[in-house]
This record gives sequence, structure tokens and C-alpha cells, in this order.
Amino acid sequence: MAEICCEEAMSPPATATAAVAAAVSASAAAAVSSAIDRRRRRMEMRRIRIASDLELQAGEDGRPGKRQRLARTASGAPRPDEDSASERPSWGRTEEFPRYGVTAVCGRRREMEDAVSIRPDFLPASGKFHFYGVFDGHGCSHVATTCQDRMHEIVAEEHNKGASGEVAPWRDVMEKSFARMDGEVGNRASTRSDDEPACPCEQQTPSRRDHAGSTAVVAVVSPTQVVVANAGDSRAVISRAGVPVALSVDHKPDRPDELERIEAAGGRVIYWDGARVLGVLAMSRAIGDGYLKPYVTSEPEVTVTERTDDDECLILASDGLWDVVTNEMACEVVRACFHNNGPPAPAARPSGVPSSAEAAETENGGAASVKGISKAESSDKACSDAAMLLTKLALARRSADNVSVVVVDLRRGL
Repeated sequence: MAEICCEEAMSPPATATAAVAAAVSASAAAAVSSAIDRRRRRMEMRRIRIASDLELQAGEDGRPGKRQRLARTASGAPRPDEDSASERPSWGRTEEFPRYGVTAVCGRRREMEDAVSIRPDFLPASGKFHFYGVFDGHGCSHVATTCQDRMHEIVAEEHNKGASGEVAPWRDVMEKSFARMDGEVGNRASTRSDDEPACPCEQQTPSRRDHAGSTAVVAVVSPTQVVVANAGDSRAVISRAGVPVALSVDHKPDRPDELERIEAAGGRVIYWDGARVLGVLAMSRAIGDGYLKPYVTSEPEVTVTERTDDDECLILASDGLWDVVTNEMACEVVRACFHNNGPPAPAARPSGVPSSAEAAETENGGAASVKGISKAESSDKACSDAAMLLTKLALARRSADNVSVVVVDLRRGL
């Protein structure tokens, strides 16, 4: 009896065991529920952050989707279906919003000193004017990046300076814009705020800050014209009916007229691994390079070209491409990409009445399409493919420089 009593005393009753088990199960369930709640809160916070970032990007220029598309620097202008109907301008033709593709790579250089600027519709008061620029820095990247940030703003300001609402000629606009840009670059060291980080070249040797510079090839595309301003050895080429037409001429120190200008100013061209101003700089015009003035000038050469129905594309690129690829070869690559991605849409009629082909496409579901995608998307892809292929071709041909390429689709009727 005693043993039985002791065993009963030592063993917990069945109800107590069940209570302990229930408590353990409740605790585990509470822990799981708490973990699930924490995970749900984290997911909600993540969604809020993503939504906030997207709203911020969309709000910076007032057009949802445009900022995101530009940030990818792969293909062209935002399409009308990316915006709400209330905010959508009357796009729909290449003349109003050309498609483009961009590729920029460091290549075999240790540092990336090229910069590219794409500013669609940068003259809102005038409309249908689009800015494209390629800037090839040397000595440091800060001059090229400053041009990337400011050049389009300066061009817009100079364009709108005409008295009594008159628009200044493009040649004057570009010459004044390049001069202002050169002045801003030269004064940047003295105007830099304390909060702004110092440039790497300034950290190493402050006195060598004026030893940096950048080429600049800038194009303004309107429905009727292509305006190109160039200082340096970057280049702009247009393909017209399969024939390449150079819209700029490289500013090399041994170019006869440039050599005469340099020597007239008291400078010399010394051949040291090629022709160089004072044996240093391999180009005769650039923005910056204060220590080589007046032999190296920022004054651009400006061309104004009327657009035609035979225009196919505009190519802007740094000398990393043009040193190893000819104008003809570059235009052939772009034309091949256009061919592989389908023909352009029929040209829009001046009266606004659609053609029979456009009417048939509308009846079959709306926008014109090629291989299951719209022709606007096809143009975007063609430009992106062309820019990428040109970059790869330059690297395959052992280009030793940074390579930056912009391809703009100028075909009518997209």
C-alpha cells in the first residue's frame, strides 16, 4: 500500500499533464503567429518603400514611367500607353518623340570618363525638341559629368533668350552655350560648396584641376531639323538612304585649319604618339583644359541639317567607337538591326485620315505590330540592339578607350 501510495504521489495526475501539453501548444502557436505577423509587417513595409520609390521617380519629371525608362539607358522614349490619358501629350509619330538606344561601357580603360545625356522634350515651351549628348572626358570625369547635368539646361536658356519672343539662331545658341559651359567648368573649383565632395583629381593635386576636360557632341532633333554642335573628336553621323553623312568633323591637332589656328595663337603641335597640342592633348577643341588655352578652344562647329523622308538614324558616339569603326560600318549595323526588327509604320497623313493599312491594323486590334509587338516597341528594341552591337564591335576590334553610343531612329511614321 505504501509503495502504491508513493507511486501515485510521484506521478502527476492526467489532468495536469494535459494542461502542460496545452500550454506548450499554445506557446508554440503564439510564437508561430508572432513570426507570421512580423513577416507580414516586413512585407508591407517593403511594399511601401517600393511604392514610395516609384512615386518619387515618377514625380521628379511629372510623367510616370519616363524616369524609370531613362534610368535603364537601354531604349527610347516612353510610349503613350505608359502615361495616364490626362497627362499624355499628343505623341505617336517619330517627329514628335524619336526612339533611341544607349550603351556606355568602360571598356579597357581603368576608369569610366564618358557621360551621356538624353533629354526628351527639353524645350517644353517649343515642344518636340529632343536633346542628345555624348561627352568624353580626359584627365578626370568631372567635366564630362558636369556637361551631362548642365548642358541641356544652358542650351534651353540660350534658346529662350531671344528678345520680344524671337528665337535665336541655333548657331548662336550653341556657341554661347558651349562658352557658358566652359566657364562653369573653369569656375567649379571656386564655387563648389563645402558639402559637395571633392573630385578625385582635386584630392590628389588641387592645382591640376584645370588639366581635365571633355569633348562634347550635342544634337537637338526637331520634326524638321537635326542641329549638331561638336567640340573634340566625338562624332555625329546620320544615315540617309543607306549613305552615311557626317554631321561633324573631328577636331584633331593636325587637321590643316586647326593646325593653322593653333600656330597663329602661338602654340605648337608636337607628334608624341600622334599629333598633340603642346605634346599633351590629342584634340584641338574641348570644354575645360584651362591650362592649354587659347590653343585648345571650346568653340563648337555647328551644322543644321534639314530632315528628309530618306533619313534612317542618327549615331552619336565617343572616339572609342570611331577609332576602330568607320561611318559606313556603323550605319550598316544600325540598318541591319532595323531590318531585323521590322519596317517602320506607314507615314501619318497630313489630314489626319488614316491610310487603308492603318485602318486595317486598327480593325485587327489597334496599334501596328511586328512579330507580336508594337512597331514603337520594335523601334526601341532596334535602337538598343544597334547601340549594344556597335559597342561590342568596338571592343572586339580592340578599342582602347571608353565606348559610348547613342542611336536615334529618324524614320518617319513610327
